[in-house]
Amino acid sequence: MTPPKQDKTNDVLQGTLDLLILKAVSLGPLHGYGVLLRIQQISGEELVIQQGSLYPALYRLEHQGAIASEWGESENNRRAKYYRLTKAGRARLNEETEKWRRMAGIINVILRATPEEM
Repeated sequence: MTPPKQDKTNDVLQGTLDLLILKAVSLGPLHGYGVLLRIQQISGEELVIQQGSLYPALYRLEHQGAIASEWGESENNRRAKYYRLTKAGRARLNEETEKWRRMAGIINVILRATPEEM
């Protein structure tokens, strides 16, 4: 049996999409698809965000007050909803970033463990 072909891109870990969206929007207002493209660009095309996950997350973050939106015109002269980070969103981004860094540090310690240390 042939193993499934490995895609060079990685799925976003569950629970990190909101953090990635907040970070992308913190760099400047973006329309929905622009958020997706910015995350892909910053990750060096390593992360791929599915539109089916992105738009519910944008709605959720807006409903929670972390981002705000207003209608504008996109680069291709289409009407688009542009998202920006709110004050509450900036605070949440800072909190979530710190949680992520702590968790990454803990996981890194676990992965470096050797049998000799046990």
